[in-house]
Amino acid sequence: MNLFRLLQARHAAGKLVRVALIGAGKFGSMFLSQVPHTGGLDVPVIVDLDPDRAKEACRTVGWDDARIAATRFVSDAGKAMSGPIDAIVEATGSPAAGIRHARAAIAAGKHIVMVNVEADVLAGPLLAEEARKAGVVYSLAYGDQPALTAELVDWARASGFRVVAAGKGTKYLPAYHDLTPDGVWQHYGLTPGEAQSAGMNPQMFNSFLDGTKSAIEMAAIANATGLDVPVHGLSFPPCGVDDLPHVLRPREHGGVLEKAGMVEVVSSLERDGRPVFRDLRWGVYVVLEAPNDYAADCFRQYGLKTDLSGRYAAMYKPYHLIGLELNISVLSAVLRGEPTGQPLGFRGDVAAVAKRDLRAGEMLDGEGGYTVWGKLMPAQASLKLGALPIGLAHRVKLTSNIAHGSVVCWSDVEIGAGDETIRIRKAMEAAFS
Repeated sequence: MNLFRLLQARHAAGKLVRVALIGAGKFGSMFLSQVPHTGGLDVPVIVDLDPDRAKEACRTVGWDDARIAATRFVSDAGKAMSGPIDAIVEATGSPAAGIRHARAAIAAGKHIVMVNVEADVLAGPLLAEEARKAGVVYSLAYGDQPALTAELVDWARASGFRVVAAGKGTKYLPAYHDLTPDGVWQHYGLTPGEAQSAGMNPQMFNSFLDGTKSAIEMAAIANATGLDVPVHGLSFPPCGVDDLPHVLRPREHGGVLEKAGMVEVVSSLERDGRPVFRDLRWGVYVVLEAPNDYAADCFRQYGLKTDLSGRYAAMYKPYHLIGLELNISVLSAVLRGEPTGQPLGFRGDVAAVAKRDLRAGEMLDGEGGYTVWGKLMPAQASLKLGALPIGLAHRVKLTSNIAHGSVVCWSDVEIGAGDETIRIRKAMEAAFS
């Protein structure tokens, strides 16, 4: 690791790393909190639908008046694409906006750090290819779980290990798939008033519980690492860190995986609601296999938790700091010309599934809402079925009745002619399927 040294050298030469941030929500605010403490890093432009709110976010995270006065707060993302900007951070959370901003950044010759995993899963392989052709970096966001998991996978493979499974932990019970924003706060131990005063969006937080966010993040990991997606979707097995190599191994060896080389999410709750011992709710993991008896002996000698055979072991990171770690992606792109993970293929997709019986004429309200949740599927299976991606299940009208638990298909909704986001998605499918 030498990013700090490279940044110091650039700073000493009188040249700043200049970043434009699009979206000053929670992730963006966490990133902004680190900027005053990172010599050589500057954010001269912040784009938000509400510039005054973005300015207030800067005050909240500790920016002084002089830094705020020196920063442009705008609502037009086009103003972030010109001038001496090295990298764009896209943190809006809107799939359509994310794709539009990423393509504009690439066309302008700027590196793009995609906090917006929703956009990445919808069209990331195509966006990354466009960036490569333009000579700029398209990167997943370090601090978020997909990039941290991709890093563990890369570490394992570069060390000569076979990756058996990789993913993250979360709080999960099967009933969560039908949760709506109305009942979300009790699962976080908050009252609606407390959540509102903290500026927390119930639909966004609900997407973490109903399985959608897990599906999106595992699709991003699969597309970035080449790992496979479970045929029937994520199973969320209850599992603590000590049991990772026992649970997340192939079924033929006593585990839950269809085969080696899969993404999976582990639950911090047993199916009866009891907490899992030493859970991984906030972290990421990789399960690896010893390539020979000598390596297996080393696992034992150096205290790794293994399965009974001693061949499977796990490495994990118990926490992720989200936007507080985003500097790693920015500096890696600008100073090294390298991404902290990026999609290389189209292996995982996330389909919209009905949370209840839906009727023709109803409007879908996207991830974390009242109508649908996102299910992870192998990309080829999703394409064959004609599944509607969760990233496009926003403000679209159903033309068919959909039974509770059924996948919504393209043929079940009204799609506006000439929609640019759909055009890009279809181009990605054609290029990578």
